[in-house]
Amino acid sequence: MSSLDGPENIPVPPPILSPAGGANQVRVRAYNERLVLSLVRLYGGLSKADIARRTGLSAQTVSVIMRVLEKEGLLLRGAPIRGRVGQPSIPMHLNPDAVYSFGLKMGRRSADLVLMDFVGRIRMQLHQTYAYPLPQEILAFVTSGIQELEGRLDEKQRSRIAGLGIAAPFELWNWAEEVGAPPGAMEVWREVDLQAEIAARVSHPVFLQNDATSACGAELVFGVGPSYPDFVYFFIGSFIGGGIVLNSAIFSGRTGTAGAIGPLPVRGKNGETMQLLEIASIFVLENMLRERGVDPQPLWYSADDWVDFGEPMETWIQDSAKALAQAIVAAASIVDFSAAVIDGGFPNWVRSRVVQATITEAAKLDLQGVVMPDIIEGMVGAQARAIGGASLPIFARYLTDQNVLFKEVDHAEGT
Repeated sequence: MSSLDGPENIPVPPPILSPAGGANQVRVRAYNERLVLSLVRLYGGLSKADIARRTGLSAQTVSVIMRVLEKEGLLLRGAPIRGRVGQPSIPMHLNPDAVYSFGLKMGRRSADLVLMDFVGRIRMQLHQTYAYPLPQEILAFVTSGIQELEGRLDEKQRSRIAGLGIAAPFELWNWAEEVGAPPGAMEVWREVDLQAEIAARVSHPVFLQNDATSACGAELVFGVGPSYPDFVYFFIGSFIGGGIVLNSAIFSGRTGTAGAIGPLPVRGKNGETMQLLEIASIFVLENMLRERGVDPQPLWYSADDWVDFGEPMETWIQDSAKALAQAIVAAASIVDFSAAVIDGGFPNWVRSRVVQATITEAAKLDLQGVVMPDIIEGMVGAQARAIGGASLPIFARYLTDQNVLFKEVDHAEGT
């Protein structure tokens, strides 16, 4: 994808780590300006009266803020909406071209670099596959990729880039055997500060977040979040990961690992206890295909390149569904989630089959005393990690924490 077009949405990311390096080209907005931008983004378009009512700010304060934001090109006027009484209402919308951001998804088999606009549309993207990730390959892909994508922009567009957000798995060295890396090859990651290394090579602020957490943050508002304030999230990538959303906010826990559902113990085919990631991960499907003499490479090109692999795929889907059903019951036994959301780095038709099979398998389990959540498909899709990463710089500079947006806001003026 290289055109400046795409779906008009943007996710709210999880808590943002401090940026590293880069030029601070655009000032960080004052809180009330960020609040106004966040509400306009969430609702798609709001009038001054709507914003005053939702924020508790005076009409005069809102008018001043919106004049500033419109003058700076962050907001655009919509068509007047005429009511039965009084002056027509004029909704204000985010200007898609006001801000851009890079997002890097670094996976265990492939990497994606995207350029996203202010309303969440992916304008351009690059993709690279590899047998396993090595620091120098990733650094070369990012630096040359940013140079290539910036080369397609004019000077004004380049000045509007807010930063680079990285969505990457943590502790890569722990999965060397599973990804088929030579012994010791992944140990180099123990000594690499990816955020700092990239920040030293690019001219933008750099943010970092776990890949599954980034995907969960994307789903929170970009997807099912407005309908489900509490959900457990499963993202099936090379290895399955996830997140937890409570009261419309990501819950990361004491050490930041809450919702890392991969290690969750489940019962395997032969009744033995296994970790969820040993069953419901794409690397398992890769191994199944290879054992049957089928080339698994299309799994890593892009979601659009997947084909129906027949028996091994169906076996993997059914095995994954059995394990996912157990994981959902275990999660629902601890927290009264309203939904269990399943997404992954695969086509929508694969996601639908996985979710339907999981619903079927969950119904077979002993659910006495368990209030089951809705088991539903994620809405963001295969690019959730890259979109979540690209959102980090935008939210750091322009928008507010998602907690503010899902509740009736009662803010004092003058913050």
